[in-house]
Amino acid sequence: MDEYKDKKIVALGGGHGLGRILAALKGIDANATGIVTTTDNGGSTGRIRHCQGGIAWGDTRNCINQLITEPTAESIMFEYRFKGEGELNGHNLGNLMLTALDNLSVRPMEAIQLIRTMLKVQVNIVPMSEHPSDLKGLTVDGNWIHGETSVDQMDQPLVRLELDPEVPATHEAISAIAEADCIVLGPGSFLTSIMPPLLLPEIGRAILNNQNAKVIFVENLSPEGGSAGRMKIKQKLEWCERACQGRKIDVVIVDSSYLDIEPEWLFFKADLASPNRDWRHDREKLKKAICAQFKN
Repeated sequence: MDEYKDKKIVALGGGHGLGRILAALKGIDANATGIVTTTDNGGSTGRIRHCQGGIAWGDTRNCINQLITEPTAESIMFEYRFKGEGELNGHNLGNLMLTALDNLSVRPMEAIQLIRTMLKVQVNIVPMSEHPSDLKGLTVDGNWIHGETSVDQMDQPLVRLELDPEVPATHEAISAIAEADCIVLGPGSFLTSIMPPLLLPEIGRAILNNQNAKVIFVENLSPEGGSAGRMKIKQKLEWCERACQGRKIDVVIVDSSYLDIEPEWLFFKADLASPNRDWRHDREKLKKAICAQFKN
C-alpha cells in the first residue's frame, strides 16, 4: 500500500459499505475521502429527523465508528446506544451529539471535523449535502414512493430515483472528486446508499469532468432484498453512468465466484470475502483489489 499512499481516493456510499472501504484504505488516511449519503429516515436517525429536522447523521456516524482504531472513553460514548423504556430507547448517542452540534448552528462539515478530532479519525468524511433531503422512487406502475426506508423495502421494480427536495452538494465533496485519482462506488445498498450522492447533479458532473480518475464500482458479496435485489449488474452500472452524465465506469470489482459478467465493462475478479463472514468484504483483500487498478 505504501507505493499508493500519495494517491487520492474518493469513495461514495452509505455507512456500512463506505465505512468498510475507508477502513480498508488504512495507510493513506489523509488522502482518502468518504462522501456520505444523508437521506436515511429510519431508526434513530429517522426519529431525530422527524422531531428535529436536519440531515440524516446515521451513515456518517456508522462510517466514523468503523474508522476508530483506538478504543477510548470518547469512542465508547460516541458508539453508545440507549436501551430500556422511554424516548431514548434505541437512540445512538453519536447521532444525538451530531444533532446537538447542528442545533448549535455548527456547520455539518465542522461538526464532523470536531468529532473526527475527538476520536482521532484521520480519514476525511464529507456529507453529500448539508441540506436535508429525502429519496423518492417511481415504480413501474407510476406511483411515487417517498422516503429511504420505503424505497429500500419496495417490492416493485423502480424506474426512477430522485431527491426531494433538490439540494446542493457540499463544496468539499466536489473538490475531493475533482482532485481524485480514483473514485469508488459501493459496496452497499445500491438504491439507498450508492445512488443518493450521484443524484446530486454537481457530483455527477464532477465525476464526468475528472477524466484522469479511475472510476470503480464494487459489487456486493450477497444479494440485496427489495427493489435493488431485482436489478442486474448491467442495470446498476447504467444507472450510475446515467447519473454521472455518461461517464463510463472503468472497472467493476467482483468476487471470484461472481457469474453475472457483462461484456460492456471490464470486470476484475478476486477473492474478497471475509473468512468468518462471507457476506462482508475482507478489508485487506478489498484494499489489494482497489490498489491493483492503479497498475492497469
